[in-house]
Amino acid sequence: MVVTFSDFLLQITSNPMLLVISILTLSVILVNGWTDAPNAIATCVSTRSLSVESAILMAAIFNFLGVFLMTIVNANVALTIYNMVDFGGNYKEALVALCAALFAIVTWATAAWWFGIPTSESHALIAGITGAAIALHNGFQGINGNEWIKVLYGLALSSFLGFFMGWIVVKITESIFRGIVRWKANIFFQYAQVASGAAMAFMHGAQDGQKFMGVFMLGIFLANGQANVTNFYIPVWMMLLCSIVMGLGTSIGGYRIIKSVGMDMVRLQKYQGFSADMAAATCLFLSSMVGIPVSTTHTKTTAIMGVGATKRLSSVNWGIVNEMVVAWILTFPGCGIIGYLMAKLFMIIF
Repeated sequence: MVVTFSDFLLQITSNPMLLVISILTLSVILVNGWTDAPNAIATCVSTRSLSVESAILMAAIFNFLGVFLMTIVNANVALTIYNMVDFGGNYKEALVALCAALFAIVTWATAAWWFGIPTSESHALIAGITGAAIALHNGFQGINGNEWIKVLYGLALSSFLGFFMGWIVVKITESIFRGIVRWKANIFFQYAQVASGAAMAFMHGAQDGQKFMGVFMLGIFLANGQANVTNFYIPVWMMLLCSIVMGLGTSIGGYRIIKSVGMDMVRLQKYQGFSADMAAATCLFLSSMVGIPVSTTHTKTTAIMGVGATKRLSSVNWGIVNEMVVAWILTFPGCGIIGYLMAKLFMIIF
């Protein structure tokens, strides 16, 4: 099924529920720009390879390219999120539950951004819609266990593979450039890190852009009374809209996360920032190709930890890491509970 931009504009002017779900979905994408997208460019900014403004512009462009090109090649991540829960055949109740889930995600992510903690929007999204589905069914009947298994795989990949890939890539990089004069190597990595940051932004769009577009498509179908659509195509206008909104979010609120990830957790040199970006982008690419929704936040931050740990463990600010880990652990139950409670409340009100 295809949704054209002209059809979408006509529908939101005549369907108030579609307007509400679109605003909430775009709000979640905007908050993702605050909290997740800055991770992609944190190392470029912290090593002064790019200014904040240039890095944000680069992130916006490559987020779109990641959404567009990877969705053409493989839309498995979007399909995984779309099929993760079954809100049931009553599209009105399902729409209310989805609105509650999106509201929960915005609430949780905004709180994390306020404290400068890079929480995972991917896991907040998954937890929020899961909590809303449980509230709607008064049980676990609406949860697709097969898709949830992919989430657990993704959690392990983003946490452990990110760390070890970061460690391995920086060791390889040090070995290759061991005989190169430091100032010459720095000039090379000044440009190489821009390329690796672009790759990271590209893969952020490929992963997170698809997740939110899967939810966007679900909201459009539910708002039109179509609760059982199984085949759909993500339109280009939606890719562009999501990329613009994500870039806007990064531009107005991303510096707190850039500081926490790129400056406070580990002090990186240019070659280390390059290694962290390449390690994280590789992990995200492999995950996207097999349709596993992983956390870009977890992948990038653990890659940075792995890079920092190659010198000595004390190079990593474990106090900052502890705050991040606590936020990651609390995301699933916290956002899930908020999604559950909001769904119950919304169903009473509406």
